[in-house]
Amino acid sequence: MRRVSRIAVAGAATASLALALSACGGTSTEGGSSSDSDKGLAIAYDVGGKGDQSFNDAAYAGLEQAKKEFGYETADIEPTEGETDADKQQRLESLAKQGYNPVVGVGYAYAAAVKGAAEKYPDTTFGIVDDSTVQSKNVADLVFSEEEASYLAGVAAAKSTKTNVVGFVGGVDIPLIHKFQAGFEQGVKDTNPKAKVLSQYLTQTAEEGGFSSPDKGKTAAEGQIEKKADVVYAAAGLSGQGVIEAAAANKVWAIGVDSDQYKQEALAKYKDFILTSAMKDVAKAVYNLAKSVEDGKPQTGIVRGDLKSGEVSLSNSNPKFAGDADVQKAVETAKEKIISGDIKVKSS
Repeated sequence: MRRVSRIAVAGAATASLALALSACGGTSTEGGSSSDSDKGLAIAYDVGGKGDQSFNDAAYAGLEQAKKEFGYETADIEPTEGETDADKQQRLESLAKQGYNPVVGVGYAYAAAVKGAAEKYPDTTFGIVDDSTVQSKNVADLVFSEEEASYLAGVAAAKSTKTNVVGFVGGVDIPLIHKFQAGFEQGVKDTNPKAKVLSQYLTQTAEEGGFSSPDKGKTAAEGQIEKKADVVYAAAGLSGQGVIEAAAANKVWAIGVDSDQYKQEALAKYKDFILTSAMKDVAKAVYNLAKSVEDGKPQTGIVRGDLKSGEVSLSNSNPKFAGDADVQKAVETAKEKIISGDIKVKSS
């Protein structure tokens, strides 16, 4: 049941934010009144925004599921170029002031903003994806063991390479993406010690476009392919589309990330070259937070998804991958050993 305590909204502020949301494809309403008590989940996107076929789109899928199930009003807001932490915090506070609950910042870049907004709106539940540093009684840190799914991607790459050279393209050189690299490299080496891993980061900061520049991803992948890489794994958000495009153009394998990129409509013409995707179920995490608020028992603290919980995994959509018994056996064996603790996956 919805909570009865809501923040009252001044009419001018409501009208102003409604215009802002509308301008960027913001709010969408289904089956419910516009009263504060019927306002539910709101998400603020990370770099790349909706349509990245990856991280942000997964969060949107969780929002859509919550909207359909709970029949309430939702909102989703795009980032703006060059925005500051103060801009992000103002965005979250505006959503909380309107009465949305929970309010989720999609991506580690929202850490300072979530911390500040949560302090100002203690009756609203906030969520942040991919960050565990915000410790507050009304904040849920939605994090994942990405290194575990990446290890399985490494196993798949090592079993699929013909040249014994595979590539890793990270969007931004930060600890979060180091987890993807560490797990992938470990999975490759444990499976095929003769295999070489070429690793490259696109930028040092997100502001330089590491997560939002398909052209950078394409160039990086082409460089690795020239060095004989025949499987390339991208953990680079929207930039990963360029990696997949380069792999398809050169008829080598790409491994997607976050969402099942084999199924993404925007990538359909490349799907025959998408071996698999190392997925983390951002949609489920976002939906579960919304459901916890709806049930009156909001999640708080660190909420982690891993192989054991099923919230990180390797996709099986490509029939060539799913039908390769040797690869499937190796992946399944590695998965069982990670869950049992026989394999300890590095996160850096």
